[in-house]
Amino acid sequence: MKSNIILIGMPGSGKSTVGVILAKMIAKRFLDTDILLQNIEKRSLQDIVDNDGHMALRGVEQKVLLGIQCSNHIIATGGSAAYSEPAMMHLKENGVIVFLHADLTALNQRIHNYETRGLAKRPDQSFQDLFEERLALYEKYADITIRSSNLTQDQVCDAIVNELIEIQFREL
Repeated sequence: MKSNIILIGMPGSGKSTVGVILAKMIAKRFLDTDILLQNIEKRSLQDIVDNDGHMALRGVEQKVLLGIQCSNHIIATGGSAAYSEPAMMHLKENGVIVFLHADLTALNQRIHNYETRGLAKRPDQSFQDLFEERLALYEKYADITIRSSNLTQDQVCDAIVNELIEIQFREL
């Protein structure tokens, strides 16, 4: 059984918050790759986008993701992690990919700092365009999809645990 659980999804889907709760719930360590990236770069995601562009942020993110070597972790990835096939394949080697699928309405209610959040998006790209572009990527890599729009964070964690149990039974 793969020992990591990798959370993917749009900004505002709950990856970081759910990740912390899930890590406590099932006694795993927690890693937030956006925080790791900012610590390595010694600057914010928004600073990278503002000064180097959104593609530079994606490049740095790929490098950080490819450098992750851990087990028994809940890993909350940045929203743009799914743009990197090498990084996603690397994470999948020892991890189950869980897509937290919040719909556009829910995300719009949760995200109020779209322009300053440090998103790897084109300058002219709307949040809806970004959502539509990324949805196919998240679905491509997901081992498990949790429709999280109308769930509490605890309910999302329970749903993830239940899906993981299902996967274990299928593998027996």
